[in-house]
Amino acid sequence: MEGVTGVVPDPLPGWLTAARRITVLSGAGISTDSGIPDFRGPDGVWTKNPEAEKLATLSYYLADPEIRRRSWLMRRDMHGRRVQPNAGHLALADLERQGRLRTIVTQNVDGLHQAAGSSPERVVEIHGTVHAVECLSCRARTSMESALERVAAGEPDPACLECGGILKSATISFGQMLDGATVDAAVEAARDCDLFLAVGTSLQVWPVAGLVEIAARERTPVVIVNAEPTPFDDLAALVVTEPIGTALPRLLAG
Repeated sequence: MEGVTGVVPDPLPGWLTAARRITVLSGAGISTDSGIPDFRGPDGVWTKNPEAEKLATLSYYLADPEIRRRSWLMRRDMHGRRVQPNAGHLALADLERQGRLRTIVTQNVDGLHQAAGSSPERVVEIHGTVHAVECLSCRARTSMESALERVAAGEPDPACLECGGILKSATISFGQMLDGATVDAAVEAARDCDLFLAVGTSLQVWPVAGLVEIAARERTPVVIVNAEPTPFDDLAALVVTEPIGTALPRLLAG
C-alpha cells in the first residue's frame, strides 16, 4: 500500500472498501461540528485558557472546593446546550448498519455516538461519560441530571448521598487511572480488526495513542482523518485532512 495524504482518494482503494471489521478511534475533533470545542487544537479550550485544564485535573478537584464549584457550573452550562450528532457520527452509525463496524473506541464523553444510532455495546468509552456522576469514595453512581438538579437547588458542591464523599462526573480526569477492563477492550479492538480508523484525535494522549501502533504491528491498514498532523501519520496508509463531516461519509460509503 502506498501512503496517500490530504484528500479522500477517488476511487477508494480496494483494501479500504474490502474492510469488514473496522475499529474506529474517535477524538474531540469529530464532535466540533456539533458545537463541542476540542481541547488541544488551535482554538481548543485548553489552548485558549490553560487554567481551564485544572477543572479536569483530579488533584486540583480533590484539593480545592472552588475548583469543584467551577466544575459543576461548567457541567451545568454544558448540560443545558442541545447538542446533536453530526455527519461524522452518523457515518459511523451507518458503518455499523453496513455490517462493517467492529468497535468504536472513543476518547469523547459526550455520548453522541450512541445518540447517532451506534449500539452502546459497540462503543468503548475510554474516558468515561459525562452523563453520569460517581462518588470518588464509595463509587456509587447517579445521573448527571440528578446531580445538576441539586446544584440548581443551591448545592454548589453536592456530596454523595450514600457516604458523603466527593462527587465527580464519571469521566477520567488527568491523574486518574483508566478502567482496566475498558483499556483491555480497546486494545483487543485495535489488535483484532482489518482496518483501524483514527478520527478527530491528536493522538497525543497515552495509552490511547498507542492503539495505532498496536494495529500497525498487526499489519492492519491505518487511516487517520484529522485537520492537524499527528505523531503517527507515517504509520498510516492514508491520511485525510479534509473536514470530518464530509470526509467520513465518502471514506465509508458502502
